[in-house]
Amino acid sequence: MQSKIYKAGFYLLVIFYGVGGFNHFINPEFYIPLIPDYLGDKILINTLAGLAELILAGGLLIRKTRKLSVYGILLMLIAFIPSHVYFIQIGGCVPDGLCAPAWVGWVRLVIIHPLLMLWAWIYRDF
Repeated sequence: MQSKIYKAGFYLLVIFYGVGGFNHFINPEFYIPLIPDYLGDKILINTLAGLAELILAGGLLIRKTRKLSVYGILLMLIAFIPSHVYFIQIGGCVPDGLCAPAWVGWVRLVIIHPLLMLWAWIYRDF
């Protein structure tokens, strides 16, 4: 039973990043306002983030590239930290878009983000 749960967690990880990657292209208007201005071309950054998620999700499915994909996910999540900090700085509200209590940004940054890192790390040798 435990191995089935472990395996299901792996495929959920693949689906999570695959769907997330596609969503950057389907709903760019959700992500673009969350990218701080100081990072530069928001459309390019959103496109690169979507491509990275898709490539890394696919890389998880190949045993030879799985560990590298896990490391890539960890680096990508680190690269996303400025967006999480920016969300906190703007008080959790994007003009004409997403608006959440400020504590949600802190939970995402301090709890959910590390849990996403742990989730990927667990499968580095799967």
